[in-house]
Amino acid sequence: MKMMFIGATHEVTGSCTYLEACGKKFLVDFGMQQGEEFFEKVQIPVPPSAIDFVLLTHAHIDHSGLLPLLFAGGFKGEIHSTVATANLCSVMLRDSAHIQEFEAEWKSRKAKRRGEDYYEPLYTMDDAVGAIELFVPHEYDTPVEICDGISVSFRDAGHLLGSSSIIVRLTEKNETRTIVFSGDIGNINQPLIRDPQYIDSADYVVMESTYGKRVHNRPTDYTTALAEILQKTFDRGGNVIIPSFAVGRTQEILYFIRQIKSDNLISGHDGFHVYVDSPLAIEATDIFINNRESCYDEEALSFVRQGINPISFNGLIRTVTSDDSRAINDDTRPKVIISASGMCEAGRIKHHLKHNLWISQNTVLFVGYQARNTLGRSLVEGAKKVKLFGETIHVSAEIKQLPGVSGHADMNGLTAWAKAISGVKRYFIVHGDADSADGFAQLIRDELSTDSYAPYSGTEFDLISDEITVNAKPIPVEKKSQNTGNICYNDLVFAADRLSRLISQSGGRANADMRKLTEAINRLCEDWEI
Repeated sequence: MKMMFIGATHEVTGSCTYLEACGKKFLVDFGMQQGEEFFEKVQIPVPPSAIDFVLLTHAHIDHSGLLPLLFAGGFKGEIHSTVATANLCSVMLRDSAHIQEFEAEWKSRKAKRRGEDYYEPLYTMDDAVGAIELFVPHEYDTPVEICDGISVSFRDAGHLLGSSSIIVRLTEKNETRTIVFSGDIGNINQPLIRDPQYIDSADYVVMESTYGKRVHNRPTDYTTALAEILQKTFDRGGNVIIPSFAVGRTQEILYFIRQIKSDNLISGHDGFHVYVDSPLAIEATDIFINNRESCYDEEALSFVRQGINPISFNGLIRTVTSDDSRAINDDTRPKVIISASGMCEAGRIKHHLKHNLWISQNTVLFVGYQARNTLGRSLVEGAKKVKLFGETIHVSAEIKQLPGVSGHADMNGLTAWAKAISGVKRYFIVHGDADSADGFAQLIRDELSTDSYAPYSGTEFDLISDEITVNAKPIPVEKKSQNTGNICYNDLVFAADRLSRLISQSGGRANADMRKLTEAINRLCEDWEI
């Protein structure tokens, strides 16, 4: 029995662990790298066709996003997950494939104009559909024998609808080992879904550490705070535009708005409309509703038992087609528009920003994390102008940020979850940046007096001898130089140096000439800023 760490090692995304046991080769998660990669990641040591099956903790793309690529490489085994995870992946993997194909087509058009080769998508829609057809769904807390000597059970991780920690029991030559893969452990008191469920015992635990060195701030009274923003905006005749992640955060916002309407927290704007303008969000919302009995928390289920859908209400309008989306702009009444993507990098939200950012009565409300170098981050940081579809848009709308209830457990939540498991010989800490993973590994050693190790990609562990057989070292990703070998970029740098010299020599010019030069530089920046 051996275990090899592939992805999300001293990094937050790209989760993947490879195991060999009982004559089988299998993966736990196979996620896509999202954002900047800091360390080189080893490849799976066997071809995709040699992988017998995959165990999937949950549907987020950083855990599931490379399953279509695995299928494209020849994998034809089963993908085991919870029912809700299988349902969500049926839409999220197709959506991911659509993005891959769209971006490849866009890059290919640009490449063709330069006389360069076409871009191939990472995978296609056919690959996504092929992977989706391999899913085998399971209920929570129901042991499943995958094959002789290997059984698994899925425990609710409280992170996303259908998310799970996976308990894997391996028996080979009269030796039995129990390994728990935490997946992403959820925060407590999230709307809709249950708190994470604890696990009794295990020999080894592979555990996430996203917030391994941070404690969440005290939760916002979300309903009251959101109602105040809606009231203020509607009173001045404006719209509230909410860029929102299609799976999870959109459903939470609908939950809060239903409560606002039910408690009559908005005055003077009875029956205000709420548009959900994201096909993926609409499909995901239906999946939330269909999996309510197995995944909702007690508060949400109490509404269901009263015949109330906790994420639906009068005035909710779901738009699917492009024509329906464009028609939203014809509704002149104050309203809420919820659209993806959450960081404003793609999707229909960019069209809504184009139509609403320049109007001072409107509010753009951010309800999730905004990564660096995204349009959402620029707006949150106070950008006065942004570029949308080749047009410079002046930012006059009010920009607000309302931090959501985090979907991840913080340091205290992670520690409590780890302490609940008895008999652990060693914790392997993954799915956190270097500081968080190493810091939480030290915390486990201090708090639990148990061996804890944060591996790098390529580390191998023997589950029988309890030994690290390959202690991989970090290999930083080589940063590509922007200007090496790029004649056009070198010309641009030369032009910038020339402009800099011109500015430095302009101190004695007439004020009128300096104003003209300043205006010319500003116009140039407005035309080219992203």
